[in-house]
Amino acid sequence: MNEKLRDYWKLFIVFFRIGLFTFGGGFAMLPLIEKEVVDVHGWVKREEIVDILALSQSVPGAIAVNTGVFIGLRLYGLPGAIAALLGVVTPSVIVILIIAQLFSQFQSNLYVARAFSGVKAAVLGLIAAAALKAGRNALRDRFGMVVTLCALLLSVSGLIPVIWVIVLGGLSGIVYYRRRGAMP
Repeated sequence: MNEKLRDYWKLFIVFFRIGLFTFGGGFAMLPLIEKEVVDVHGWVKREEIVDILALSQSVPGAIAVNTGVFIGLRLYGLPGAIAALLGVVTPSVIVILIIAQLFSQFQSNLYVARAFSGVKAAVLGLIAAAALKAGRNALRDRFGMVVTLCALLLSVSGLIPVIWVIVLGGLSGIVYYRRRGAMP
């Protein structure tokens, strides 16, 4: 097998496994994505994953899909982006097709309802773990903590749309760090 094709296939398989073994959407996938791309394969440095996740969340689309596309693009260009994209979405498509066929049978099953309650709790834990890990890497100083607190309050209160919270956070970082001379 061609070496490039092997690289694309490996990227596809890694993101396929991430998509296959993670329930609860993109945020629940973040710890597994970080483990695979940083710890297992070394494709991205730990400091860079926070930036990739922030960028992935700030553009339209699912965060896991965007993260896969960014990592695939960075590693192998457009073919890598396509391989990661197909890898992360294929398990969901397969599961959705199966569930659609069997949905009426599952709808009233007490055991299935209880299982989904447990899965929801686990997903909440995964999301909290991802937030804590990202926070440890992103909150390096008092300024970061203040921006985080303001963003949390603004997004929870609903005073302004979340996209503006992201834009204001980015702009405030640019202004603050440029004034401190920490940014060109």
